[in-house]
Amino acid sequence: MKLQTSLPVHRVTDELWEIPPSAKAGMLVPARIYASESILTTMDEGVFEQVTNVACLPGIRRYALCMPDGHWGYGFPIGGVAAFDTEEGVISPGGVGYDINCGMRLIRTDLSLEEVRPKLDALMTELFRNVPAGVGARGFVSVNRQEFEQVMRQGARWCVDHGFGWESDLECIEQRGTLSGADPAVVSDYAIQRGIGQLGTLGSGNHYLEVQVVSDTRIFDREKAAVFGLTGHDQIVVMVHCGSRGFGHQVATDYLKVFEKVMRRHRMNVKDPQLACAPFRCAEAQNYFAAMNCAGNTAFANRQVITHMVRTAFERVFGTSAEAMGMRLVYDVAHNIAKVERFPEGELLVHRKGSTRAFGPRNPELPERYREVGQPVICGGSMETGSYVLAGTDRAMADTFGSTMHGSGRTMSRAQAKRMVRGDALRRAMAERGIIVKAVSMSGLAEEAGLAYKNISEVVETVERAGITKKVAELHPIGNIKG
Repeated sequence: MKLQTSLPVHRVTDELWEIPPSAKAGMLVPARIYASESILTTMDEGVFEQVTNVACLPGIRRYALCMPDGHWGYGFPIGGVAAFDTEEGVISPGGVGYDINCGMRLIRTDLSLEEVRPKLDALMTELFRNVPAGVGARGFVSVNRQEFEQVMRQGARWCVDHGFGWESDLECIEQRGTLSGADPAVVSDYAIQRGIGQLGTLGSGNHYLEVQVVSDTRIFDREKAAVFGLTGHDQIVVMVHCGSRGFGHQVATDYLKVFEKVMRRHRMNVKDPQLACAPFRCAEAQNYFAAMNCAGNTAFANRQVITHMVRTAFERVFGTSAEAMGMRLVYDVAHNIAKVERFPEGELLVHRKGSTRAFGPRNPELPERYREVGQPVICGGSMETGSYVLAGTDRAMADTFGSTMHGSGRTMSRAQAKRMVRGDALRRAMAERGIIVKAVSMSGLAEEAGLAYKNISEVVETVERAGITKKVAELHPIGNIKG
């Protein structure tokens, strides 16, 4: 087996690999990578370097982890999970990412493919009009600074209170769509300036809104699927992938500069400048945590407003209410966040960077309706191949701090994908396969071609065999909006 690293990588199981602390000076815990052998051989050198660098950070507990969709990222690998002691450990913006609370949301419907296919083009046109996409896109929700500060504190709750959603949506959002401890006073004016007009917008990059089909033959666990509201029989669902937009990016940028000074003051050294961090209990770290929660709440609000606009688009095209179409929220989960959670060691600050919370059954954090089956986990694939709904497990709670994969994971850079694919040709090819694509730019579309991503089914099978999530249903795209 040839790997893109000279570090020693030992097999623990067929889906789990370990790099011991002796492999690199300064490692405090082992680094563990979840992957099949074939996935492991395709992982870039950055995964091995970055996950072992994370294992050197002060206060880390048990392991530095990387999921099978892992690839090179800023400081931490994408797919990274690391938990730190809240008294002795650190917080690192590189372990959260620039797109704070980038996440996934799934809305189910009672509509079938047979009902939607004749109106699909009109539906995608209406969705493209209702949900602005692209770099710097501005949304339809106008708020002043005082109102935006309420959004920062309240997240999705603010949206529901102002008519952009249903009360029942809140119970199906991680933390009910409101992260506690958000403090707008520690957010820069420039961050507010960048974010105040972007509620209800998709953004660019790999963010998307997708209309998908749940076929009867692609439901793998009917009991859990029924609890999640997934019925099969060519059922239509809508998936949303986006985050905190320019607001979160600016919060991360601002505090990375602050942390450089904090590290000098505390005489801290890290393997990579992108791992800038600070003791969690110091004032600057607490300020970042409060600002990060502002961005996290804004991301929950962003996806909530998009949900409202999706329902409005469906109502216009199908001439009936969203309630009558059964457009209930299945779940909304973050995959770029740091949160204080309780595990056997006590309170830990869990960083998830391109990885998803996957709490198992009986966890009191879950809404009552999901408590017997575990948390829904929404994993987006490429726009050509489809996505999955999984369920959290007890094994995830024991082995991965209640975490799992978040998507396919890239196999190549965006620049390389653009050299290999033309956006207009890709759009025509997808149309021939029954997938309607509305995109702001053909260049951006080419970046997200299916060949730029790992096989999501292989990634999903890996986490299932590892026992850290349970496969529930596969979703196939029929319409996609790209920024």
